Amino acid sequence: MHSITLATLRNSADFFNIDEVVSIVNGRKKEEIGYFVPKSLKKEFEKFTYELEKKRKIEKLKRIAKADALDPIGDGACGDGIA
Repeated sequence: MHSITLATLRNSADFFNIDEVVSIVNGRKKEEIGYFVPKSLKKEFEKFTYELEKKRKIEKLKRIAKADALDPIGDGACGDGIA
């Protein structure tokens, strides 16, 4: 995987001809900012992000169900979900 700097973004003619995923780095601080995913990989990347989001939501629902099971409530009362 190649790394590019923010300065490269200014020269957009060269930047948008990239056909692979690249890491965007802040040249001054030498820290990674994010990634550029080209249009050719859009469908695969969307599937990947969908699966990540789905997994995150399932884990959150499991935590909610577990907290709800550990939080007994009486008749006519409502639990707060905090165990």
